[in-house]
Amino acid sequence: MRKLSELERARLRWRARRGLLENDLIITRFLDQYEAELTDVDVSALSLLFEMGDNDLLDVLLARSEPSGVYDTPDIRRLVAQMRKL
Repeated sequence: MRKLSELERARLRWRARRGLLENDLIITRFLDQYEAELTDVDVSALSLLFEMGDNDLLDVLLARSEPSGVYDTPDIRRLVAQMRKL
């Protein structure tokens, strides 16, 4: 498994910054714990997930709704499940 470069990690953290503090906290906790283990597939899935609107993302992360449409992929569901456990 290829490790993320410093630049890739910085870019991922930058893309993870959200307008809602709650999203920031959940995503930051996730990255703090799992960043070193993320695969290229994970980074692609997270990048797509980070395109979701802040309120929709918060609903997904708090299990008020499930990923749907383009966000309903096995990889996104797996990552969201990990975030929900934190």
